[in-house]
Amino acid sequence: MTFANPRVWFLSRSGSPRFGRRVSFAVVTYAFTVTMIGTTLPTPLYPIYSREFGFSELMVTVVFATYAVGVIAALLVFGRLSDEIGRRRVLLAGLALSGLSAVVFLVAQEIGLLLAGRILSGLSAGIFTGTATAALADLAPRKAAGHATVVATLANIGGLGSGPLMAGLLAQLAVAPLRLTFWVDLALIIPAVVLVWFLPEPVQTEGRVRLHLQRLRVPPQAREIFVRAGLAAFAGFAVLGLFTAVSPGFLSQVLGIANHAIVGLVVFAVFAASLAGQTMLVVVFRKRALVVGCVGLIMGMCLLALGLALPSLLLVILGAVVAGLGQGLSFRTGLAAVNRAAPPRQRAEVASSFFVVAYVAISVPVVVCGVIAQLQGVQVAGLILAATVAVLAATVLLLLARKPVPLGEEHREPTEARDSDDS
Repeated sequence: MTFANPRVWFLSRSGSPRFGRRVSFAVVTYAFTVTMIGTTLPTPLYPIYSREFGFSELMVTVVFATYAVGVIAALLVFGRLSDEIGRRRVLLAGLALSGLSAVVFLVAQEIGLLLAGRILSGLSAGIFTGTATAALADLAPRKAAGHATVVATLANIGGLGSGPLMAGLLAQLAVAPLRLTFWVDLALIIPAVVLVWFLPEPVQTEGRVRLHLQRLRVPPQAREIFVRAGLAAFAGFAVLGLFTAVSPGFLSQVLGIANHAIVGLVVFAVFAASLAGQTMLVVVFRKRALVVGCVGLIMGMCLLALGLALPSLLLVILGAVVAGLGQGLSFRTGLAAVNRAAPPRQRAEVASSFFVVAYVAISVPVVVCGVIAQLQGVQVAGLILAATVAVLAATVLLLLARKPVPLGEEHREPTEARDSDDS
């Protein structure tokens, strides 16, 4: 079998058709984006679930937090799986879990299935994030090798932000939002599965599955930087959890806004700002990015607190944008710093430890916020969490002022020679 455009198709050694490098890069980007969209779709729907299923704000935060449990489990158990059995197989498994999560949400009639759906969604995200990022680096054309990390960030954060926006619009403008939203999700996932099926395998593997827990360890020479970057990451991801899980309650109970599209737009604003911080502002501020990011987190939480106290939708949105910029700056710079500080053979362990800190931050503070909301109300819970994030960010600034550490510029991707055949 032959194909008219060798840059689009080629035959594998087994004789089956496979996409070329450039098309494969686009396919992985699409699949990555779709998977991350699915993880945040429920956000604007939580008030509807709470009303129809009869559970409290605390249970909303518990349902949300189970997502982080799935992500952490996937990072610890399946972190290196694609190196052993190949990127393509693991990407297909991640899409299957994402699709199964959508099906569970489609048939959900009680909270147990919502919890199961969130765990499946977390597993899909945890499997996909590392594997898709590595696959993009493997498949990037020679002349664009340095852009793989940027594209991975766009797909990851862009997908996370697009999920609430899409679900909010469907919930506000269409009928049966608890069903239609996940039918649309499946309509995006199925083509991704078909396309990924035709990907070439970019790495040579033994094909044997050897599951083992990823060790979490930070070597002594990296601990000082890890503490500062880890605290900033904890504060930033607590912000993401705050807006993704609890903002529907803030908007409806404090500001009196029940419009699902506005809820989706507020959450989208946080992720869009985070994306801008990670891809644009980090280049502008370079060595000062962590400091500026922490200042952004503090300012964003102050604006959010004012928005909840007055109350004011404009201040809440401004707080979301400023805090999102701060989160993006501090996270990207912090991750690059700990990667540089770690010995090459221990970078996987250090990076895994960093991501576990981040995803603990996206779950535990949110559940605590739910407990406070149950006892004292959503407004008080939001103010306390905002103050906590600001204190954590201020602590990082004090540590940096007392003893600066060499954060440096972001690590650049190696530009080693790739196959000359871009097909």
